[in-house]
Amino acid sequence: MLAHEYPVEMLCGLLACSRSSYYYKQASEDACVRDAIEQIAVQFSRYGYRRITAQLCRRGLQVNHKRVLRIMHEESLLVAVKRYVHPASKRHDLPRYPNLVRNVTIEYADQVWASDFTYIGLRQEWVYLAVILDLFTRAIRGWHLGRDLTEHLVTTALENALASHAAPTIHHSDQGVQYCAIGYVTRLQQAGVAVSMSAAGRPTENAFVERVIRTLKDEEVSLNEYADFADAQQRIGQFLDDVYNTKPVHSALGYRTPAEYEAHLRSRQTDGS
Repeated sequence: MLAHEYPVEMLCGLLACSRSSYYYKQASEDACVRDAIEQIAVQFSRYGYRRITAQLCRRGLQVNHKRVLRIMHEESLLVAVKRYVHPASKRHDLPRYPNLVRNVTIEYADQVWASDFTYIGLRQEWVYLAVILDLFTRAIRGWHLGRDLTEHLVTTALENALASHAAPTIHHSDQGVQYCAIGYVTRLQQAGVAVSMSAAGRPTENAFVERVIRTLKDEEVSLNEYADFADAQQRIGQFLDDVYNTKPVHSALGYRTPAEYEAHLRSRQTDGS
């Protein structure tokens, strides 16, 4: 059993120390934990208390999530989640495809890629970002930032993903006109990829990649003002490639980063396990 499960008076008696000494020690430990929490909160401004707890443990500080929650509450470090409007147009007459992943168990990397896009405001213009996510490893497979919300935006992101990774079994998206475009669907079919789409009016069926976009906006876009398109492209690309894939931990991955989890999978394959 843990020490915090016993009354303070009993523990002080067993340790032959005063209650004031006990509380002084606890306050000193809280100060160390508080400093570490603040460092993580500055680096990952949208982290909740569970992911901060995981990061603390990775740094060698063995604390439970209740203590982290208490300190974050005291220091006003708890964050509120913002919601963003999705710009996709689904009013079109192009063929649509059924949701192939609704009842599928995702068991290996590159089984299902999910794609989505969003808008980003610069000083003088709006630009658009398309992202492709591997649902098993939560790793970014490809992305593209463009000035036009066209088929070219999502096709370029797809080509970037296919250039560096094996084609997935299934590609999942919403029913936006860009994803239903004949050229985009044909490219997937040529690569041997099954086309899957969320049902109309069911945005939660593509929730994982929408969560990535929300993280990008909360932890990168909302904290910076880009000088121009080139600046946005460089800094957003750095976040997606060098931050999102290598620093944030995911509970679904055993509190590993996507890069760590993919390395773990490769190690298992090498060992034959």
